[in-house]
Amino acid sequence: MTTQVNDNRYDESQLQAQFDQTIEAKDRIEPRDWMPEAYRKTLIRQVAQHAHSEIIGMQPEGNWISRAPSLRRKAILLAKVQDEAGHGLYLYSAAETLGATRNELTEKLIAGRQKYSSIFNYPTLSYTDVGTIGWLVDGAAICNQVPLCRTSFGPYGRAMIRICKEESFHQRQGYELLMTMMRGTEAQREMVQESVNRFWWPALMMFGPPDDNSPNTEQSMAWGIKTHTNDELRQKFVDMSVPQAEALGVTFPDEGLKWNEERGHYDFSTPNWDEFWAVVKGDGPCNEQRLAHRKRAWDDGAWVREAALAFAENQAAEAAADETPAAGVETTTPEESAK
Repeated sequence: MTTQVNDNRYDESQLQAQFDQTIEAKDRIEPRDWMPEAYRKTLIRQVAQHAHSEIIGMQPEGNWISRAPSLRRKAILLAKVQDEAGHGLYLYSAAETLGATRNELTEKLIAGRQKYSSIFNYPTLSYTDVGTIGWLVDGAAICNQVPLCRTSFGPYGRAMIRICKEESFHQRQGYELLMTMMRGTEAQREMVQESVNRFWWPALMMFGPPDDNSPNTEQSMAWGIKTHTNDELRQKFVDMSVPQAEALGVTFPDEGLKWNEERGHYDFSTPNWDEFWAVVKGDGPCNEQRLAHRKRAWDDGAWVREAALAFAENQAAEAAADETPAAGVETTTPEESAK
């Protein structure tokens, strides 16, 4: 769909009707299309939160790059953290097509006016957590993000296609690391179980609050930004994870977790939503640490951004000078002179 917003033949009611028709047909809205302001703001909020999560998410695992147990594990972790940085850049670029600038979004994050995924406010206490994050956290991300490949906003959906492919690889890497440890010593197996115990509930909370307490879900579903509710995605993640845990040889810390033959799904206990909201509001174990690190990186990188901007301006000025004829230089072609 492409409807130019500067076309006087269209009034807002017609533009709204065309937008609604595109959403109903499950087609894509593109940056140059007309869109309701509320739709644009909702997308900026969601895409920015997603981008911030990728960048902040580099910290818990990046903390273990220098302490990885082998060169192979170090290379794997370096590659993964690099991928997360790339995901953040894809998503910031998608947000920029909506009129937001990267500087603006980062400044809002640092000021606490935009959020990132609650999971990254939990510490990584051992190298085992690198594997658990890959398996559970990236596994939850895959459940949440694969449907976004079909989201109604074109740049967001296209960015998600590549991101999901790489996240799927990260999930496999994490599972392989844990499987290797489970074949090791009893102490290693205990480390895996302890790590899983810590990350299971925060992973369930990654999908957001329950549907009856999620103010944005209904409208995002109506606009096609989301295609599944928080509770639907959480259930899918649990159903996917239990057989994987059995193959791995670990258990989840939930006495209420059991197969429900009638529903055809696993039943599970309710996460601690008081803890979730506390973390979202900034009272998690690592909230201050994560934002302080991001602010420090942003401040330390100011000179790089300024230098890049100055270089771009100099290049543009030189290109403009090359296109401007020097004073007194004949600008007519030989053919024109012959006439």
